[in-house]
Amino acid sequence: QVQLVESGGGLVQAGSSLRLSCAASGRTLNNYHMGWFRQAPGKEREFVAAISRSGGFTYYVDSVKGRFTISRDNAKNTVYLQMNSLKPEDTALYYCAADLRVGVGVAKVPSAYDSWGQGTQVTVSS
Repeated sequence: QVQLVESGGGLVQAGSSLRLSCAASGRTLNNYHMGWFRQAPGKEREFVAAISRSGGFTYYVDSVKGRFTISRDNAKNTVYLQMNSLKPEDTALYYCAADLRVGVGVAKVPSAYDSWGQGTQVTVSS
């Protein structure tokens, strides 16, 4: 397993930016696709963004396209989620996750991911 720790969440006003970080230990991340998910109270966990092992391919849920950017620094064993133009509907607990499977494409469903962080809270006020 790989241990993941998210950071960078906070309380911000609508229109602001935050950068979430996901630091890994236990294994190097360059072997794995990585994803960001979020869960608001009373709602199911939702796919936000994912990035391939090499960083060459990225995927986003429609609601964040053009505002969020996922990236990775394999040398630092860290994945990032840059969030711009935040909206109140972005309020949620944000999780990063690692897909430890080999030889598969990037997944957008939580069940495909094996290792999860504890989450970091993002709250956007209007």
